Amino acid sequence: MKVLGIVGSPRKEGNTSQLVRQALDGMMGQGVETEMIHLADYDFCDCRGCEGCRETYACVIGDGMQKIYPRLLEADAVVLGSPTYFYDVTALMKAFLDRLYCFEAFDDEDRSVWMGVNEALGGKLAVVISVCEQSKAEDAGFAAKTMAMTLEALGYRVVDSVQIAGLFAKDEAGADREAQARARAAGRRLARTMLLKQRIREKLTTQV
Repeated sequence: MKVLGIVGSPRKEGNTSQLVRQALDGMMGQGVETEMIHLADYDFCDCRGCEGCRETYACVIGDGMQKIYPRLLEADAVVLGSPTYFYDVTALMKAFLDRLYCFEAFDDEDRSVWMGVNEALGGKLAVVISVCEQSKAEDAGFAAKTMAMTLEALGYRVVDSVQIAGLFAKDEAGADREAQARARAAGRRLARTMLLKQRIREKLTTQV
């Protein structure tokens, strides 16, 4: 089993990155292989809406996303993390999410009939983590919801949404034990859900 952590902050060692790492660390000892990437390391553009992926479910734009797609396809689950910029995800994270449009499939004659490729293949799992400077929950905006709703449309089941408020300065997440604990707990829940999924599949296989 493999989990891919994806950080949408331009700050590689920032609070969001630290909490995504905590979520991945929460899976240690449960037979899960983890990898974390920073979107800031990849040069990619926005979705062009060209529909070049319509028949193949593969994006035709030859940029840095082509290095990320294979990791997504290989991973059984993802942990997405983004700080809150003006009540939503960063431009990096939004561009990444939009470029996942290639994993959506539509009926040729009726676009109200659609399905995520991952859903068609049996579904995957996810955790989302959002961070904001303000202390009020309503000031966190739509960051977590943007990530979760996109993933759900793509065939992921979001098992936990961690929204952390009151973090801004460098390394504040490193000193916030409650935030770390919440991220680790989300990681453990994700790993245990993956293990449950695996156990169910094994039982059903032996019963056939």
